[in-house]
Amino acid sequence: MRWLFLLFCTLPVIELIILLKIGGWLGVWPTVALILGTAFIGVNLLRQQGLKTLTKANYRLASGEMPAKEMVEGIVLAVGGALLLTPGLVTDVIGFSCLLPGSRHMYIAYGMSRMKIIAAQSMQAQASGAQMGSTFTHRPSHSDLHRGKPSGGVIEGEFERKDG
Repeated sequence: MRWLFLLFCTLPVIELIILLKIGGWLGVWPTVALILGTAFIGVNLLRQQGLKTLTKANYRLASGEMPAKEMVEGIVLAVGGALLLTPGLVTDVIGFSCLLPGSRHMYIAYGMSRMKIIAAQSMQAQASGAQMGSTFTHRPSHSDLHRGKPSGGVIEGEFERKDG
């Protein structure tokens, strides 16, 4: 979390220094045009890539698969879009790297590997908790049984099939 705080404190200062330098070389209005131009191009690229990702996710859902990669891709696209709308050239470079397919796939591969690690750690923690007997189970009380609530997720009953 310290690195995130440091990033939020130093990035605006770096952006300001770069914008002042470029403004000194190009002038005020070309620098403003550069900032607005990168935002405009970024929004259009985000819309195009986002629709493509949404189409792939819908296709995977229709075929009965979980669109995990597309979900991570959507997160990367959203971060890239937010960075492109933030004034500054450093954030624009990072934002464009999130929207370009080559670098975006590297971010996705990293994100997917992190998701697998977190899922494995979670499953390992649950397994060790179950071995230690620390899991909680619901034991029905008399009032639960009186109200007809199922006990332990099992519902007992009888049925009769009527054809006709």
